[in-house]
Amino acid sequence: MAAAVDNPLLSTQKSSDSGLQAVLHPLVLLTISDYITRHSLREQPGPIVGALLGQQNGREITIEHAFECATQARDGDVVLDDDWFEQRLDQMKTIHSSPQLDLVGWYTLLPRSGPHPSILPIHNWILTKHNESSLLLGFYPEESIKHDAGSRLPLTIYESNYEADETRHEQGEDKEMRDGEPPLKLRFRELPYSVETGEAEMISMDFVARGAGNAAAIQPRERKMVMPGNTDDPKGKRRAEAAQSAAAGTKTNGNEEDILSREDEEMIAALTAKANSIKMLQSRVNLLTTYLERLPPSFLSSDDSSMVTADGDPTTPSHTILRSIQALMNRLSLVIPSAAEAYEREMLSEANDVHLMSLLDDVMRSTNEIRNAGKKHAIVETSRFTSKKLVDSDPKLSDARYFGEF
Repeated sequence: MAAAVDNPLLSTQKSSDSGLQAVLHPLVLLTISDYITRHSLREQPGPIVGALLGQQNGREITIEHAFECATQARDGDVVLDDDWFEQRLDQMKTIHSSPQLDLVGWYTLLPRSGPHPSILPIHNWILTKHNESSLLLGFYPEESIKHDAGSRLPLTIYESNYEADETRHEQGEDKEMRDGEPPLKLRFRELPYSVETGEAEMISMDFVARGAGNAAAIQPRERKMVMPGNTDDPKGKRRAEAAQSAAAGTKTNGNEEDILSREDEEMIAALTAKANSIKMLQSRVNLLTTYLERLPPSFLSSDDSSMVTADGDPTTPSHTILRSIQALMNRLSLVIPSAAEAYEREMLSEANDVHLMSLLDDVMRSTNEIRNAGKKHAIVETSRFTSKKLVDSDPKLSDARYFGEF
């Protein structure tokens, strides 16, 4: 927090003063993460910079698409390639013409302390050439590796405005009177945002999430260099190397067979979701149990007074939470079916139907396999009968066959 206060590019005003709000789509996050991954693995030079496309409806700005940008060094500063950016922006506007999307901001990697002066040339160029209210999306790569449940996204969206250049100690009630207006400088202010997902994005994100469970890095197969003209090998070393290569290829094919099918991926995704739900339910139940155990003795019955632990002070009781727990306990009887036997019979009937469908599927597969085997057998028998008929009709073929047996 101290680093954010000491940053001269951050505004001292609250983010709620402007009333502006951003709506972020998951496809933008997927595009940014893909660009960061490719840029890091390929060890490409230069910073990570990209443009954001969206719409502005009143005080709401939607960020729907993103694309990477080419940069170049000019006078010691990193700026965008003007011609390339203009051409690429026109192409993206043509593609996303219904609804019409426009440039609403840009993104880059930032430290947790906020924007730094090196980003000002690009931001000022976008403000001057394209959008006077351009946004800045700062992505924090060091926080993206954390997998804490319920944590915030590793990014911050900033809006920029020009504010009077006043030092920190001059912002109180007593200020020094000066002639003229103070100079205006560019400041960044954190903008509240929400995540919104469309139907098409839900399908694509679900596909990416399912495919991520089967993602694996495949190492290229090593190949030995052979000198030209070295084809003959009297000692047979080439044959041994060929056998080792064939064995390695068989092992590689065996590993490729371990790749999960689509049905297995869907089953793993469903089981993982259920396991996570059960873990969350267990954690919530443990939290409620701990809360009830640490209540003061006056809130417990005489039989449960021994549950109070002496390792800490009792929890301050909340009547709202206690009423919610009591309502939850009263609703548990509704979850248990009244006719348990009829419920078990219905569950058994549904399970039998599922097993019956599985058996019918196996029978159909076996029938198809038997039919294919019969077709192949008929083809072989027809060929054998045809060849036998030709031999019997031609005496020369019959004599050749007779002498061939001896």
